Amino acid sequence: MTDLQYTIKDFKSNNEVRWCAGCGDFAIINAVQRAMAGMGIPREKFAVISGIGCSSRFPYYMSTFGFHTIHGRATAVASGVKAANPELSVWVMTGDGDAMAIGGNHFIHLIRRNIDINLVLFNNRIYGLTKGQYSPTSDRGFVSKTSPFGTVEDPFVPGQLVIGARGTFFARSVDGNLKLSQSIFQDAEKHKGTSVVEVLQNCVIFNNGIHSAITDPNHRADRQLILEHGKSMLFGEENEKGLVFENGKLRVVKIGENGITEDDILVHDTREEDPTLHMALINMKLPDYPVALGVIRDVPAPVYDVEMEAQIKEVQKNRKVTCVDELLNSGNTWEVTGNVNGNGNGKKCS
Repeated sequence: MTDLQYTIKDFKSNNEVRWCAGCGDFAIINAVQRAMAGMGIPREKFAVISGIGCSSRFPYYMSTFGFHTIHGRATAVASGVKAANPELSVWVMTGDGDAMAIGGNHFIHLIRRNIDINLVLFNNRIYGLTKGQYSPTSDRGFVSKTSPFGTVEDPFVPGQLVIGARGTFFARSVDGNLKLSQSIFQDAEKHKGTSVVEVLQNCVIFNNGIHSAITDPNHRADRQLILEHGKSMLFGEENEKGLVFENGKLRVVKIGENGITEDDILVHDTREEDPTLHMALINMKLPDYPVALGVIRDVPAPVYDVEMEAQIKEVQKNRKVTCVDELLNSGNTWEVTGNVNGNGNGKKCS
């Protein structure tokens, strides 16, 4: 960390922002810029990489280094950027279609390798840029231009994929909660390894209100569980509700009923290596459970780019060949002489 004093304006580019009025992307970029301004990292040390989709316009609106790549390949490009420039803070901006359809293979292998990259997944459960087709996260039965009678397939749950790929950091936020998102982004940067942040984002044109049951201000206290490491899993208007773990599953209880006290409520541990509870929190959904928000998992593990750099240094320290010329002249070598030019003049080659 340094004593750099940035403001959000330092991370805004001069380009016109071309998202639809009211799009949740505005809130997300605002939270990212605020988070970056407070990280104490030189602005030139940030690189923002994107693929294809509405969210992928992100690099144009950031006053940082950036790269707008091709569909589904942002994670692959970002992996190369980080491996070649380990001192950079690399951020991938991607959507549920870009990351989980054409980019699905790259997505899980980025997580499996645990490269020190921060990935922000904009999840609006629709293809917005291509005008409203169902996406890999759309619910079964969802009606869209490409599923006029409702989808007949089950969606991906991003957090499940992260856990399944041995992920070390997963968090979830909603676009309208800038304070929560900003805090999560800062935690993601502190984490060493792949950080995946799912942001429940609203597409006002093609899927307006898809997350309204969660974000409705009249009910969100009962429908959102804001997790904090080391604190009890409480929610409700007066924090009168909580979670306990019984018979291998989570259960919602109310303090004061059936002898339940706050001491009975689960305490959130993001550092627990066993992902059982983290997966259970990821899977919670309305109406039976609140939706878990905040940092759900944050565990240490070997980091790919750190391990790779250490391996290279170890090989360099013990190598017998130190340059290409030595390599070309090592092992079995020979000389070719004779009429190689076809003019009768012998020329020696080696």
